[in-house]
Amino acid sequence: MRNEAIIRKMIAYVDKILKYCENVTYENFKSNMMLVEACVFNLSQLGELVAKLDDSYIAKYAQVPWKQMRGLRNRIVHDYEGVNLILVWEIITDDLPDLLQQLKMIGNNQE
Repeated sequence: MRNEAIIRKMIAYVDKILKYCENVTYENFKSNMMLVEACVFNLSQLGELVAKLDDSYIAKYAQVPWKQMRGLRNRIVHDYEGVNLILVWEIITDDLPDLLQQLKMIGNNQE
């Protein structure tokens, strides 16, 4: 049950980010520090939650970019050379919708 609860939390974080950025352009995003910080915080939480998943669970769903989520969290938290807002925006717009579908599919497989 622990892994399932983590997946539900991850879905909630992704949902929040996508809702925050709905109908927002990159120009609006980068000029709104509150929005940037909210999205960056939620992205870092995703990476934090990956570390709490069982290794066997991660291996079972190897198609999910667990390593990349964890790596992004490390870059954000440790601020290696600052957070690249273009990269963050690309993750939000290009990667998160697919990640949300993957997480929902995993969540549905557990019911």
